[in-house]
Amino acid sequence: MRIRVLGAAVTGALALSAFAVPAAQADDSRGDTKISDVVVNGGKAVVVGATGSKTFTVSFTVTDDSGVDWAQAILYHGPSIDEADSGAVANSSDGRSSCTKVDATKSTCKASYTVTARSNLINKVAGSWKVWAVARGKDSNFVQKDNVKSFPIQRASKLTANAAPEPVKKGRTITVTGALTRANWDAAKYSGYATQPVKLQFRKKGASTYTTLKTVKTDSYGNLKTTTTASADGYYRFSFAGTSTTPAVNAAGDLVDVR
Repeated sequence: MRIRVLGAAVTGALALSAFAVPAAQADDSRGDTKISDVVVNGGKAVVVGATGSKTFTVSFTVTDDSGVDWAQAILYHGPSIDEADSGAVANSSDGRSSCTKVDATKSTCKASYTVTARSNLINKVAGSWKVWAVARGKDSNFVQKDNVKSFPIQRASKLTANAAPEPVKKGRTITVTGALTRANWDAAKYSGYATQPVKLQFRKKGASTYTTLKTVKTDSYGNLKTTTTASADGYYRFSFAGTSTTPAVNAAGDLVDVR
């Protein structure tokens, strides 16, 4: 397996450390080495706020009839690792995964990774990322996969709701306002999420579930405003289903006393 040094094509603060990867640009293998059961962040989306970092684990299983020598996984965004516009290498000193022997032919390998707002995360790389992985057996057989797992890295979201007036007479109009915002990694702050469908929901006091009353859209600044008719004491909230780049979020319910 020949080794070369690859530097991802990035700009500005996204510059990645160079890392060593096999010369083959597409999937490649020799012998019986296999990679399976790849799990990123416990199977959950990686959600990062407007500032700061998120550290998470990637684990996978490697099998080889001679035993496992070493393994490595690199995370990247883009059509291929050679065309990546961002990425992350393992936090280990050598960039490799730590492999624990399960039996003579199988090992479980894992490593932690860190992604940081305004470093290897900018707005345009939110969404689907990929796991590039390579593993080698003790007999020098190997397998290399350009994408053994896709997973989402998302911009954290926030949602508010305020219902007024409080209290209100039964049959009168209630106005519910709020705002949907999400992490703006480019600006290190939360910014409005424009023209997104959001549900207005109601939960009667003493009940355990919300019912959807209507769907409205955020304006160009992420703001929400709609009306409904007061019928009974209860909680009003907005609910956002999420997108590929932004997780679902519910506002805290706002209690309205109907008299």
